[in-house]
Amino acid sequence: MTDYQSVADTVTEEIRSGGLRPGDRLPPLREFARLRGIAPSTAGRVYRELARRGLTSGEVGRGTFVRAAPDPLTPSPALTGGGRSPVDMGLNYPVVPEQSELLARAMGPLLRPGTLDPALAPTGPAGTPAAREAAADLLARGGWRPAPDRVLFTGNGRQAVAATLAALVPPGGRVGVEEVTYPAVKSLVTRLGATVVPLAVDEDGLVPEALERARLGGPLDAVYVQPTLHNPLSVTMSPARRAALAEVLLRLGITAVEDTVWAFLRDDVPPLAALAPERTVLVDSLSKRIAPGLNLGYVVVPPALHASVAVAVRSGGSQPMGFVLEAASRWQRDGTVRTLVRAKQRQAAARQLTARRLLADFTIRTEPTSYHCWWELPGGWRSDTFVAAAARRGIGVVPAAAFAVARHREIDAVRIGLASPPEPVLERALTILAQLARSAPDDLVGD
Repeated sequence: MTDYQSVADTVTEEIRSGGLRPGDRLPPLREFARLRGIAPSTAGRVYRELARRGLTSGEVGRGTFVRAAPDPLTPSPALTGGGRSPVDMGLNYPVVPEQSELLARAMGPLLRPGTLDPALAPTGPAGTPAAREAAADLLARGGWRPAPDRVLFTGNGRQAVAATLAALVPPGGRVGVEEVTYPAVKSLVTRLGATVVPLAVDEDGLVPEALERARLGGPLDAVYVQPTLHNPLSVTMSPARRAALAEVLLRLGITAVEDTVWAFLRDDVPPLAALAPERTVLVDSLSKRIAPGLNLGYVVVPPALHASVAVAVRSGGSQPMGFVLEAASRWQRDGTVRTLVRAKQRQAAARQLTARRLLADFTIRTEPTSYHCWWELPGGWRSDTFVAAAARRGIGVVPAAAFAVARHREIDAVRIGLASPPEPVLERALTILAQLARSAPDDLVGD
């Protein structure tokens, strides 16, 4: 795949994940080229490709803007026979039927004047003592609970990662990143003027020895890692691998940014932060647990980094909204969060059974509790060809190139999100994808 397509795939995933929202203005071409480390001519091709995909629109004299995304829950012509928008299995936000009723019931007390006024007041990264206690309970898992005084808050999870990296990584620095990873982290590192260093992964996650090899090329200022239900691979590290990684972090003096956004689905597994608390900054968010439109980021910071991360949150304008912070604290204290988490754990398990049944003939990397699958495509299929063929059938999936850190890595795989479509639509979409994969690409010429 050419460089411009790879960069376009990365921006597409940022739009799908909410990192870039409808109405956001993209940088001018030359600035975009500088931020992404590409030539201006390549940036022009990226912008044309995004427009071709219907993701952006240009306004003369104003710039290029992200367009409003189609409804990801609306079935497509291939699935319904009607002129409806695509089923987007790239977007991956879990929603359960009882969600709105539970949240509405818990909101009642917050909407009274006596409690609403304080919730609408400005707040800083440290929030309130009550909010920090509630956050510590929300983040607790596998017998680990963070100290409340180590918790900071941001507007969303992406801001939590950005502020942490800004505090850890100087311009010209180096950040170790799993060679297949959450796409937004690549652009966050680039915007800091730092270098992304790909680190090898295997069936158990990040390979600890890869950190030692990367150090031969120069110091690593941080390493970004997803030890639990990795996006996109769905890998959860074994206890032995976590212990080995913690030992390397402590021995080499490297700080890990541990992203646990999907870890609520495996609340039996303690985080890496439990093994190397002074060398791990844990980041998490609210939207997967609660609802897509409710954003709040969490950062659990070692004491030595507390002040610098708090400054990065403030200087980046990433402070949390007081209303969301108060609502989240109440939902945690009254059991609403626990109820929603249990419901989403059950839903994820049920959808995995559907995926495993319908895709049993193929090589799928996933876990029974995950909301996504990594599908290694059968021989003859390239990921970009498969994505295009799926799109013609009204189904959106994400190509491997969107997640690959090393540009030379050619991976014929796609990530499939199981969270967003309603169950009947999900089953029909997976059936269509399985039928597509069983055909040969050459059979689809003129399709």
